Amino acid sequence: MPMLGLGTWENTDPDACANAVQTALEMGYRHIDTAQIYGNEEDVGAGIAAADVDREDIFLATKVWINELGHDDVIESTKESLDKLGVDYVDLLYVHWPAREYDPVETLSAFDELVEQGLTKRVGISNFEPEQVRDAVERSDAGIFANQIELHPLLQQDELREVCAEEDVEIVAYSPLARGTVFDVDVLSDIADKHGASEAQVSLAWLREKGVTAIPKATSEAHIRDNWESLALDLDDEDIDAIDAIEQVDRRVDPDFAPW
Repeated sequence: MPMLGLGTWENTDPDACANAVQTALEMGYRHIDTAQIYGNEEDVGAGIAAADVDREDIFLATKVWINELGHDDVIESTKESLDKLGVDYVDLLYVHWPAREYDPVETLSAFDELVEQGLTKRVGISNFEPEQVRDAVERSDAGIFANQIELHPLLQQDELREVCAEEDVEIVAYSPLARGTVFDVDVLSDIADKHGASEAQVSLAWLREKGVTAIPKATSEAHIRDNWESLALDLDDEDIDAIDAIEQVDRRVDPDFAPW
């Protein structure tokens, strides 16, 4: 799984979404993330089809929404997602939230079947808290590959990162720029000035140093490129320690059905 991907949450303009995906892939990105609830799987698929990149070289992920987590609904809705995306399989399929129709036994058994059928290569979970991670790992025959969570310098998720490491579950960070709030954090601005970088690049480089994959949303070529160039930024120990010491906490995604 490439450690930097393109997120597409709230990218609902069809042309803008397809163009962002195509631009990112042709710039060098190889990880694209979407979800059923985003309403843009067809647009993501259009961007993939338009890009001069082989499907086999792309790590593509989508997520099953909380209304579709009954056993049969998982199977049916995933097939619909593949049709919209215009692909035969996804590289990673997530349970979007452990909410509403989620049942650990029924839901995860359906995901196991999708792996057996070759419709997804890996099973993921998203927004799972520590005990839910452990439970999913225990119940999944295919294994849990990743937990996608909100993670950035203002929501460092120490306990959850530790549990995922113990369970050999990768972490994928959504909203890794805290929906733009990282630009207003003095610690990040000081480090950005020190390196001639942007606060976004500092946040993404910090996540990479923690072994976390990040999927920042971007639509313009300038923002897609700025995020891509974070791969060239190496933070030193002083930088990492300064970011680790940030005490401000700012969770940006907090629906009423969240498990915390």
